[in-house]
This record gives sequence, C-alpha cells and structure tokens, in this order.
Amino acid sequence: MSSRARRTAISVAASLMTFSLASCGVLGASDSSGEASPTKGNDITVGLLLPEKENTRYEQFDYPFFKAKVGELTNDAGNVKYANAEASASKQAEQMQQMIDDEVDVIVLDAVDSQSIGDGVQKAKDAGIPVIAYDRLAEGPIDAYISFDNELVGEVQGRSLLDALGGADSSDKIVMMNGSSTDPNAKQFKAGAMSELNGKVTIAQSFDTKDWKPENAEANMIEAIEKIGKNNIAGVYSANDGMAGGIIKALEDAGVTDLPPITGQDAELSAVQRIVTGEQYMSVYKSYPQEAENAAEMAVARVQGRDIQFDALARDKVDSPTHKGIPAQLVPVVALTQGNIDETVIADSFYKVSDICTAKFADACAEIGLKK
Repeated sequence: MSSRARRTAISVAASLMTFSLASCGVLGASDSSGEASPTKGNDITVGLLLPEKENTRYEQFDYPFFKAKVGELTNDAGNVKYANAEASASKQAEQMQQMIDDEVDVIVLDAVDSQSIGDGVQKAKDAGIPVIAYDRLAEGPIDAYISFDNELVGEVQGRSLLDALGGADSSDKIVMMNGSSTDPNAKQFKAGAMSELNGKVTIAQSFDTKDWKPENAEANMIEAIEKIGKNNIAGVYSANDGMAGGIIKALEDAGVTDLPPITGQDAELSAVQRIVTGEQYMSVYKSYPQEAENAAEMAVARVQGRDIQFDALARDKVDSPTHKGIPAQLVPVVALTQGNIDETVIADSFYKVSDICTAKFADACAEIGLKK
C-alpha cells in the first residue's frame, strides 16, 4: 500500500471509531523503546512548552486537555509546568532552559523554531530529561513525536480546493498562502497540497507567511491581488484558519463580493462560522483533545518507565534533519465543510451549536440546517 493510501485509510478508519491507543495493550509493540527511564510513581512533573497564542487552540484545547489527562493518569499527583513562548524562539529557549534547571521529569515541546531549539533538546537529553516533540518535529535527540499526519492535511486541503473548483483546470489561478518557513509542518502541508494541485491548476502566487500571522497573510494577499487581479483568482490555498481570515479581509477590502473558495485548518470557531456563511470553503478538523491526551499518555508512560505501553503509543517512525527513526504517533484528520459540521466539531463536543449559531449567524445556520 502506498504511503498516501495508507494515510487515507487511517483517516477513514478514524472517522468511524475513536479509541485510546493506551488501551491497545501490547500487541505488536516492540520490546524496548531505547533508553528506559527509571521507574517513577505518580508524583511527577511534566513540562509543557507551547509556541504561541495567535492560534486559539493552544490555550483553549491543548493545554487544558493535556493537564487534565496528566491528572487523570497520575491520580492528580502529577504536576504540569506550563509555558507559552508567544511566537518567540528566544523566549522558548529560555523556557526550555528553565524546565531543565527545575529538573522536570519529561518535557513535551511544540517548537517555535524547530531548528534553533535543537540545542535545548540536547541539553535536556544531557540532563537525563526525555523530550517529546508535540505537533512540530523539533531537531535534536527527540525521544518521540506526536502530531497529525501533516502531509495528509495538505492533501485534504488540496483535494477540497479542487472539489470546490469543480475539478481540475490548468488555467485556474491559485494563490498559495503557506505557513511559516521556520515550521517544518508548513513544509509538509505544502508538500501534501502540491501533490494534489501540481499540474492541475496554475500557482500564480505563493507565499511563506511569517509567524503564521493573519496580518502578514493579509499583506501577502493584497500583493497577490495587485499582481493577479481581484477577479482572476480562482481559489486560495490557506494553510490555516487564522491566515484565511486575513485573506478574506484583503479580498473584501478589494471589493470582491463573490469570494473564491478558500481552505483552512484548525476548525477555529470564527472559521467554522465563516464556513457556515460561505466565506470560507473548508477547514481541516483535527482533534486537539485526542492529540493532547495521547501526548500526555506518552509523557507519563515514558517517565514512569512503562516502555511497552510507550512503544504501543508510538508505533510509527519519522525522520528529522538530525535524527532518524524517531518513534511517532500520527493522529488522523477530517475535512470540515458545511455538510459535516454536525458530525465533527459538534459531535465531538468541540463546540456547541449555540457557540456557532449566535444571533449574527442564526440565518446562515438555518439555511444549512444547523439548529440549536
């Protein structure tokens, strides 16, 4: 089976069944995860380093679900030491060093800059502190990695954009709004999207958006409109929802009333509302609670020396620029459109209908059959 077919099969299977990998037992697990940590009890300290606050997911979902799961797994004896770098690589390096100085038992790291943090990962390793890369694959001697299947994310976005265009037409001009060049995930999203779009449409303008910031995406889109013409843009590949908001603002400020299809990722509330109104075509729904909880399970199992369970949680292998064969878990994703809001974010209690269908969006919700 090809890697793309494998990823697609995983995604389809995941939409039919939700499960905790920790409950899988030991079937198929390898005998060792490498260097086993000394066995510890529930009185552990887990360091959690998250990258920024522009994207609402980190404060709203990742941190609280991770913290709650550590508490559940340790009978509330475990402690989570949390720090957010607010998009500053230098600040995150300081936070990483503070975690090392505080002698936390394990660090879960979502890197601002995957390359520059490599020195910090090495320092943690030298101090005997395992590091699990979360959501973005950092360089250095990472013990494990958990994220969504990032190339599949890009493929889902690319296929959705082609669907919205009614098929492939090489004359259709597309703007690609990729994420930050310092984020390895952005490269994977782009690669996945290009595997679907390349040769089927014309990539008229492509940008790597500094720090993923909506205002930077808006500025890039203004430039694209000036170069291509506001009525000549057939669609926009936006790597995430925050940037999609900036793109839409630029288009509307330019006087575009019939917006082209625009992709996204993260299922932010504002993006789901834009999908309801038709301003944004789709987003990629990723179960942040599942990712955060599984990361917590990996961290606790690693520091408590439960290697068989740890191996069961990290059955895949990935390579970073500095290390090969890193144990990994890739969490599947789903394309979110007007047609499956009920079956995704609402069914998973990500949002309530009342969160989405506020007074401003009540008519649009009624039009697509989304009812409180």
